[in-house]
Amino acid sequence: MSDLILHHYPPSPVSEKVRAGFGLKSLAWRSVEQNRLPDRPELFAMTGGYRRIPVMQIGADIYCDTQCILMELEDRFPEPSFFPNQGAGLPFALSRWTDGSLFDLAFRVALAPVAADLPPAFVADRARLYIGANADMEKERADLPHTLAQFRAQIGWLEARLDTGRPYILGDVPGMPDLLAWFIVWFIKERYEDAPTFFAEFPKLQAWSDRMSALGHGRSTPMTPSEALDIAKSTTSPTREASDPRDPQGLTPGMMVAISPLSDSGEKPVEGQLRRVSRDRLAIDNQNPLCGHVVVHFPRVGYRVTVL
Repeated sequence: MSDLILHHYPPSPVSEKVRAGFGLKSLAWRSVEQNRLPDRPELFAMTGGYRRIPVMQIGADIYCDTQCILMELEDRFPEPSFFPNQGAGLPFALSRWTDGSLFDLAFRVALAPVAADLPPAFVADRARLYIGANADMEKERADLPHTLAQFRAQIGWLEARLDTGRPYILGDVPGMPDLLAWFIVWFIKERYEDAPTFFAEFPKLQAWSDRMSALGHGRSTPMTPSEALDIAKSTTSPTREASDPRDPQGLTPGMMVAISPLSDSGEKPVEGQLRRVSRDRLAIDNQNPLCGHVVVHFPRVGYRVTVL
């Protein structure tokens, strides 16, 4: 099975980055809607316990983190490229800002004003994930003017870039830099009550936002978690062993490793036997009675690998 399967849920801002990527490349994909809270037994069986959303599945290959997902989509569907306008490489550096400090600000702007009205379990889970174990959403609500000042200045950088006369962030056609900015803007528009007032001073960004929205999400059809699990179980991954003789950690196929996000969010590491090692990505074997043998892929940047 070579269908693109995205495990996500509609309000997920990080998933929107990938959905917009499908739209940019006009791809067909299967949509598996997962629980917003991490009670996802079928998906956990395939990922080895990795709890973040989204996850992309192609047969028995499971891709974690949007870095890894976008790399794989570019490899498989190179045109139209995520890296037009001679921008190769730069967007991944940009993602360290958008996925890191900028998203942290956006999270506070979107959730702090309404945290008291949301399910406590949801707020506690997301606050631990994006702010830390000692997150205090009441304190974040009180600090919102400062957060908005920081966020506004950085959104102003995007406005200044778009004020150069080009319709997209790096030129005349959309690419990965636009996806990275879009999921932030989409999140605030969807979740922040005062978003219209906030964005009123950014007309170039608003026009760009309309263009990004028009890209759509490609062509999706629904699939259940159990159907996705069955596909993994009935498929064999084509991912071959590969090593990197220049790997600074000396990682080689066959080693047992644990992989965990660098952020201090208390997430359980994913353990498995290394199958593939490269400068940008890792792949490990995962066995589970529910899904059989699958291969789970991670990016190197943003993750710690520990040899067991």
